[in-house]
Amino acid sequence: MVKIRLARVGTTNQPKFRIVVAEKSRATQGKFLEVIGTFDKTTKPAAFTLEKERYDYWVSQGAQPSETIYKLVNKGD
Repeated sequence: MVKIRLARVGTTNQPKFRIVVAEKSRATQGKFLEVIGTFDKTTKPAAFTLEKERYDYWVSQGAQPSETIYKLVNKGD
């Protein structure tokens, strides 16, 4: 099963995240299929970018967004 989830890439006390498409069984920091966005919660307001067309494509292919990603994407709606 394919999941859309966050992968942490920041340094200590400077968390930044990539929004990645990866197999559910892979490690969080492991291989992924594609990077479709970023999330930086250290800025005010939090910086969130997402390639919406790629997100929609992966969801149409059966990818399941994590709870956090689902909330971030639907926050503006």
